[in-house]
Amino acid sequence: MQWKLKKVLVTVKAYPNPSKKYGETVCVAGIDLDTGKWIRLYPVQYRDLEDDKKFKKYSIIEVRAHKASDDTRPESFKVDADSIRVIDWLDTKDGWKKRKEIVLPTLSSSCCDILTKSEEIGISLGMFKPYRVSFQRKNMKLQDEQEREACYAQLSFYNKSKKAVEDIPFDFRYQFYCQGKDDCPGHDLPIIDWEIGQAYRSWRYNYKDKTVLLQKIKERWLDNLCADKRNTYFYVGNMKRFRQNFMILGVFYPPHEKCLPTMKIPSE
Repeated sequence: MQWKLKKVLVTVKAYPNPSKKYGETVCVAGIDLDTGKWIRLYPVQYRDLEDDKKFKKYSIIEVRAHKASDDTRPESFKVDADSIRVIDWLDTKDGWKKRKEIVLPTLSSSCCDILTKSEEIGISLGMFKPYRVSFQRKNMKLQDEQEREACYAQLSFYNKSKKAVEDIPFDFRYQFYCQGKDDCPGHDLPIIDWEIGQAYRSWRYNYKDKTVLLQKIKERWLDNLCADKRNTYFYVGNMKRFRQNFMILGVFYPPHEKCLPTMKIPSE
């Protein structure tokens, strides 16, 4: 095991998940700034981090990491969470210029291509441009909720001060086709981004009617993030145990160049 200091642009933070082995963890992914390649950092017990180590998406962090020995996915690295240092955060000025310079070079030609390469060479993270996107939800299975509660009950035995992060009773999903791929059969993937789970938890206090709440979530994740004025891309990743199962880890949605404000040239 050889620890290396990694500098990573964080693009993905998944919704917290209880683990019998690691406690409550958050799957974090981003781009290794030394290689320009995708990297998964796990396990990150985010709520247990000291305040100065808690990072936002599009933060640049330094962290000691080594290739995971129990996870053969090439992007997966175990981290020393105590070594995390937040060194920068990339803003959205100039049409997300700083973010695009790092993120867009990782672009794959399609989700279909990522799935094929996952089978052939084992890649497990990627980004692509979707087309004809729709948004749906499904009720969460009760057995999943019971399993989560049982796991948190075990964790609370060791840490009674930590309250369980509420699970979301809905499975939010994107349906889409791959941009520029005429033979794409279409895809239907769940969204596990932290932001959509947090939106459900916090917005319900503003929207008491559940129908209105769910409509507001749809408006945000479809009408806003996938609007014509945005150049929308999806981040995807798969599961360790079920490599064929990919999920939407987040959305990259800079404005289209044609929608950016133009600078007026003063007349002479």
